[in-house]
Amino acid sequence: MTGPRDPAAPAAPERNTEVGKTPRGPQAVLFDMDGLLIDSERVWLEVETEVMDWLGGVWTPEHQEHLVGGSLHTGVAYMLELTGSAAPPAEVARRILDGMFERLSACVPLMPGAKELLTALREAGTPAALVSSSHRRLIEPVLEAIGREHFVLSVAGDEVTRTKPDPEPYLTAAARLGADPARCVVLEDSPNGVAAGEAAGCVTVAVPGLLPIPPGPGRTVVGSLREVSPEWLSSLVG
Repeated sequence: MTGPRDPAAPAAPERNTEVGKTPRGPQAVLFDMDGLLIDSERVWLEVETEVMDWLGGVWTPEHQEHLVGGSLHTGVAYMLELTGSAAPPAEVARRILDGMFERLSACVPLMPGAKELLTALREAGTPAALVSSSHRRLIEPVLEAIGREHFVLSVAGDEVTRTKPDPEPYLTAAARLGADPARCVVLEDSPNGVAAGEAAGCVTVAVPGLLPIPPGPGRTVVGSLREVSPEWLSSLVG
């Protein structure tokens, strides 16, 4: 989840034009973070449950499903609506961010196949970027845990005007890379993320997490990142 830009967040990364040099295959692979690279949806559930308890309400996995791939602003509004609490939205958001930052700073649980795919792309010379709806504050411990060397740039949810399912995050990443969105592959686990990638005109691969994602025109659905390789991604772009 994400929300308005955090004033304390670092400035957006510099534009990077190191796109893939091969005439075929993707110019870049753009990765979502939560639920795709890291197994964090259960961590979100834990933190949201704690915050909801503080608000005087009850939080369930069914409630969480309403927020998968969405923004912090939307999530806070939903919690306040459910509880009827008069708590300041900024305080609710702070508690959520603090809880997530504490947990991700202690442990970043990677999804199966994530590190292997990133390593293979780096060895193949295909640039990878992290494009997340999470705040920059939450992206930083993940970059540290996975290894910053695997990503040429990252785009956080509080660094764009419109978050997923709007295409702005992916269009921003492609522009900073100097890449054609049509020759970028997006990897996503949520319907909102898939919608963002498709709206940006990217080749989109869905790796469904909490919510099902049906096959669709121009969309490929796989069961795990273990099924994805640089060679296979190249076959999707041509």
